[in-house]
Amino acid sequence: SLDGPVWYFAYGSNMNDLLPRRQGPGVTEVVTGTRNRRRWLPWIGGLLGIAALAWVLRGFDLDRFLAILAGADARFVALVPLAIMGEQFVRAWKWRQLLSPLRPIGTLYLFGTIMAGYLLAILVPFGFGTIARSWLVARRETLKLPSVLATVALDRLTDGIVFACLAPVALLSVVFPDPTGGIRAGLIWGSAGSFALFAVALLALVGYRRGALSPGGRLARLLGRLPTRLGEPTRRLAASFAEGIVWPSQAWRGIGIVAASVAIKLIAATHFLWAGLAFGVVIEPGQYLFLIVFLGFLIILGHFARVAGSFIIGAVFALGLFGVEEEQALAMVLIVEAANLLSIAAIGALSLWWQGVELGELREPKGEDGGRCV
Repeated sequence: SLDGPVWYFAYGSNMNDLLPRRQGPGVTEVVTGTRNRRRWLPWIGGLLGIAALAWVLRGFDLDRFLAILAGADARFVALVPLAIMGEQFVRAWKWRQLLSPLRPIGTLYLFGTIMAGYLLAILVPFGFGTIARSWLVARRETLKLPSVLATVALDRLTDGIVFACLAPVALLSVVFPDPTGGIRAGLIWGSAGSFALFAVALLALVGYRRGALSPGGRLARLLGRLPTRLGEPTRRLAASFAEGIVWPSQAWRGIGIVAASVAIKLIAATHFLWAGLAFGVVIEPGQYLFLIVFLGFLIILGHFARVAGSFIIGAVFALGLFGVEEEQALAMVLIVEAANLLSIAAIGALSLWWQGVELGELREPKGEDGGRCV
């Protein structure tokens, strides 16, 4: 996600620089209180995660779990990382289509860059991975960093709209115990709200492009009122981002972008298919799609609530709705998680090494030889 200001993550500013410097009655206390709350949030989220995991695993049998792991079919286990890599390769192809108005770039290179971004997101949270992978592309292709970031924004928005459209399909294709109707109602309202939010955001990007690139646009006029020292860099930054908000002119590319978004979700559902087959667990096809939709919403909620382990908790709970025993469900989820982390670590590290990039270099983008900010 595009968390925080672009320039903050691009140049590695210290968070303390964003805190108020004024001193006076109440100011120091407010800043101190904010820091204390932030310090406690991870601990609270961790405790909530442990409590939720204990609840979904309340009938857990450790000996049976170990026996299930020992009996895993290695052939199906090996298919999980292959499915993960296949999903990200499709995502790389989709990103290539979005980047095509700026520069033709190879899918294989973008695949490695995406995996490198995921690796960096694990090492440095708060959206750094998105900035880093955009910078890697901008650096190699001598593009403007904000322009590449704009293509990532289009990628996320199209993904979000397709995801919201798949939610009703997933709900109609499954039956699960929901006495109060709360789960279905939450997913219906969540998908409707998400669709509206993503659609509005997409329209806002279109309006932003017109306003930023047109000399008589509202945004251009607004920035023109700023002092020259601040206004000129801001105008360049706004224009650079707007230049990346371009939908490919070829119809087949546009159709391919939407089709790739659908394929990404369907391939993601097969992660649980292969992990389940490794332990002899098979559920209905629509239930795999429901898993992806349910986990998508739950992970977003867990991110904002700072609840640790949202993916594991949600997956075990959702699989339990379809009659999968706790030990089997946890084994499936851990296989998917382990395959995901190992794939990201191996390919991401290889991609960074191949590009000759060190972590310290990501904090200091370099003028014309690297990705330009404006």
